[in-house]
Amino acid sequence: MITISDVAAARERIAPFIRHTPVLPATQMRDSDGLDGRVSLKLELLQAAGSFKARGAMNRLKTLSQDQVQRGLVTASGGNHGLAIARTAHVAGVPATIFLPSNVVADKIAKLKGWGAAVEIIGSVWDEANEAALAFAARSGATYVHPFSDPIVVAGQGTLGLEILDDLPDVDVILVAIGGGGLISGVATAAKALRPEVRIIGIEPVGSPTLQACLRADQVVTLDTITTRVATMSCRRTDEPIFETVRRNVDEIVLVSDEEMHEAARWLWFEFGIAADLSGAASVAALRTRRLSLSPAAHVCAIICGAGTDAVA
Repeated sequence: MITISDVAAARERIAPFIRHTPVLPATQMRDSDGLDGRVSLKLELLQAAGSFKARGAMNRLKTLSQDQVQRGLVTASGGNHGLAIARTAHVAGVPATIFLPSNVVADKIAKLKGWGAAVEIIGSVWDEANEAALAFAARSGATYVHPFSDPIVVAGQGTLGLEILDDLPDVDVILVAIGGGGLISGVATAAKALRPEVRIIGIEPVGSPTLQACLRADQVVTLDTITTRVATMSCRRTDEPIFETVRRNVDEIVLVSDEEMHEAARWLWFEFGIAADLSGAASVAALRTRRLSLSPAAHVCAIICGAGTDAVA
């Protein structure tokens, strides 16, 4: 789907428009916290618009023609990609229309409107909102930006992998939340190209195990139902290039429940004052539930990929 050269080009292209987010060592933890070894938190929730999605959105913007940009941007999102598109459209001075499923978190809707985006709530899951977004793009002429099935967007997300290796050159394991698979595809492509021995572990909700189901079937499958309430991690079907990248570069996928992500978000707020949404807490949920088989000496990077008030409100 993409190569390390695509990620490197994306990094140069978007550097003036995104933040190099900090890394926080998760030190002085109790044994009961489940962070027994060396763990670093990549605070990508401090990224522009509150998540890693700003990287892919800006990379896509910077590869569009002026005519495509001036038509305005449209997308479907569980929340974070929509925020990134709204912020990107604001930077470009063009309108944005964001289609969202009904389970989107309310504070993300407020933030979208704060960026000046038009918001449409359609369906109960992302896939239904996406059908409406595509129909809107067809009749309005607005430029549609897919949240994960777009190699240019994925290359932008991959710049996060380059940053992790810059800041943590001895990292052994990277934990990545999965929705449609764009983030883990980009991060895995970048990290495996530069440090082949690094383990990439994906985290999916029990109620939306999209990529895990594909790997077990050895082909792209469509989930019959989605039961997770985490809109940013809900996806009934990924696409073939994402699946092939994950099959090639991802070492393991584990599942966590919505409740476990909520508890991890509460823990991040209590211990660090970090306001992560549930997807942002997914990597820590996997650690705290001890669902991972990790060497005690392993240096683990848990990506805190999105901001939200899930544990604060």
